[in-house]
Amino acid sequence: MKITKLSTFLVPPRWLFLKIETDAGVSGWGEPIVEGRALTVQAAVHEMADYLVGQDPRRIEDLWQVLYRGGFYRGGAVHMSALAGIDQALWDIKGRALGVPVHELLGGKCRDRIRVYSWIGGDRPSDVADGARDMVAQGFTALKMNGTEELQIVDSHAKIDAAIERVALVRAAVGPSVGIAVDFHGRVHRPMARAMVKELEPYKLMFIEEPVLSENREALREIAALSSAPIALGERLYSRWDFKSVLQEAVVDIIQPDLSHAGGITECRKIATMAEAFDVAVAPHCPLGPIALAACLQLDAVSYNAFIQEQSLGIHYNGANDLMDYALNKDVFAYADGMVAIPDGPGLGVEVNEDYVRERAKIGHRWRNPIWRHKDGSFAEW
Repeated sequence: MKITKLSTFLVPPRWLFLKIETDAGVSGWGEPIVEGRALTVQAAVHEMADYLVGQDPRRIEDLWQVLYRGGFYRGGAVHMSALAGIDQALWDIKGRALGVPVHELLGGKCRDRIRVYSWIGGDRPSDVADGARDMVAQGFTALKMNGTEELQIVDSHAKIDAAIERVALVRAAVGPSVGIAVDFHGRVHRPMARAMVKELEPYKLMFIEEPVLSENREALREIAALSSAPIALGERLYSRWDFKSVLQEAVVDIIQPDLSHAGGITECRKIATMAEAFDVAVAPHCPLGPIALAACLQLDAVSYNAFIQEQSLGIHYNGANDLMDYALNKDVFAYADGMVAIPDGPGLGVEVNEDYVRERAKIGHRWRNPIWRHKDGSFAEW
């Protein structure tokens, strides 16, 4: 079996899909994307195609090493996201060729389903109580919300009060047993993060995400000491080498590798195993499309320390198209009782509606994250 062709499809709302074809008539799909940098990742995928066409797609580990090490310069969001989508598609091919799900090739499932959470409130959190009640009514037992709007490095305590009030409204709306995660989204700098985590303590959060940016993680030990809530981090880390120091420093309780950013299934399996050795949980980051979610669920299936899965059904970014629009098998993600079943179909388990993908690719997208500014005109983290 040899790889014959790589095709990419830029599709709404903000996704990039990849199809890898072979001379055996078996194809696989991946989702290589950096949100807001889709065209750059698309170019990187096609540069990597020079190393792939004519190769055996079943030699996944060797191809991964070539694509990671063979360009001399390595790592970072664009390189690792391009590699991630390719890796997903290679695993999809191998599973389909053998007629088994990817998790079967990784040792078999250690769970049949995994808990999921849903987003509420949008980029600028609002109507959070109603949103929380709606999600619970739909069967979700865990929610995530942005903690705050933009914050200066030192800002008014009134903004913290407003953030705490929103969390309080959600807790009051859903009761004590629903999991609530609060994402600081890198918007909060160390001085304000210390104040916020301390005041969030009464609300018994499921976790606090990115209380500071990953590059400022030296502050995490001090911040974590102010809260009993688990600290989560990792969507902006791209390899096991990025995660190595985070795990060694024992500053996080939950890591969140993104299988479309951190080298795909091959790399994230290694990251999850590293985390298990440090007694750290895994909650893969995935506000993306159906191929990315399917890849995450294959990893969740075989990772003992996976405890919850992000997913994008109805997320505020998905106005043009939602999670299931591009799948032929609409039941592939079987949601029930706040959980989703692990797909058991061949490969990644999702059957991509290629005709619809090609139709929507004619529209494409140029999604960019918002550019925010403080009242003084300076740039604000989104």
